[in-house]
Amino acid sequence: MPKFIGYFERVLKQNPHGPAQMIGDGIMYVDLSMFQVVEGLLYAFPRAMKSFGKHYPHVLALHDAVLRRPNIAAYADSERRIPFNESGIFRHYPGLDQDAK
Repeated sequence: MPKFIGYFERVLKQNPHGPAQMIGDGIMYVDLSMFQVVEGLLYAFPRAMKSFGKHYPHVLALHDAVLRRPNIAAYADSERRIPFNESGIFRHYPGLDQDAK
């Protein structure tokens, strides 16, 4: 995880418009995709993700900013959102979930 999420953390830091989004000065599909990746990781690896914000503060801030958007927050709280489950790509992997170093 550090190899890939570390890359996105660097991309956010290097955005000349600030680390609130991956590129440019407004939300793009890549920001929504990163939100979904973090959501999935939170579900799949809850122990490892406890210190995620310490290691990747910009990625976590992007996730939180996307979730605060009114329409996305409304969707996330609605019955329309399909919850993560053990049949999807993001499943809980207890054997792989270990405390982050």
